[in-house]
Amino acid sequence: MINITTLETLKIDGNQNRPEVLFNAETGNLLLEGRSILENTLKFFEPLLQWIDAYGENPAPKTELHLNMDYFNTSSSKFILSIFEKLETLYKEGKEVKVFWYYNDEDMEELGEDYKHLLGLPFRIVKQNAA
Repeated sequence: MINITTLETLKIDGNQNRPEVLFNAETGNLLLEGRSILENTLKFFEPLLQWIDAYGENPAPKTELHLNMDYFNTSSSKFILSIFEKLETLYKEGKEVKVFWYYNDEDMEELGEDYKHLLGLPFRIVKQNAA
């Protein structure tokens, strides 16, 4: 379990199968970006969920999750939903929480819409400009 008295930034470098993670407890900015096609999804996401639990004990005044995923598999989607649910709990406790879902294609746009309708969170879906 993560020690909440020393909660700092959680940073994981991404690669072609693993998303980049940058969770900053001080600013409340949480970034999940890239692709998630992991062999052991639990091993990857468990520390993220533990971090959010610890963060929830003393969150920043404003929390923003920026999710900019090109693709993720079904097992990753379950853990992403768990992240959203933990943030939804904070929101229901009266904390300021926003989710920004960035997409480049229709599939990811539709997935964002699905999550948006499942959750009771301020959820903004943002089209990325093609490079």
